[in-house]
Amino acid sequence: MAFAKTGKVNGDDTVYKLADNVKRFTLRDLGFTEGKTGVFSLEKSLDPTSPYNANYKFKMKVDKDLAGFRMAITTGNGLEKVNIFKNPDTKASVDQYQFIINDLIDRDVIKREI
Repeated sequence: MAFAKTGKVNGDDTVYKLADNVKRFTLRDLGFTEGKTGVFSLEKSLDPTSPYNANYKFKMKVDKDLAGFRMAITTGNGLEKVNIFKNPDTKASVDQYQFIINDLIDRDVIKREI
């Protein structure tokens, strides 16, 4: 999957775009790790009780030029994309996802597309 200017996760109606003034040090402060190719990666558990018990994960990657990104919600092992918005039993995971997204917005990494 290529990096894009805009993105969204399965089931979420909101489209996000990378902020124009995103900085490398901000990504590192938020827990992104920089790979050998320069791509920044973030993986966060969507379990609100423990960061180690991951039924679902939020994954986001930002390309080395800070021009594109991609994000997804996956199963705990990270192999399959899932939609946590259609199941009422995953409300706590949806709340955790919204918390992570709001943190990324507050730190000028992404913004809501209008």
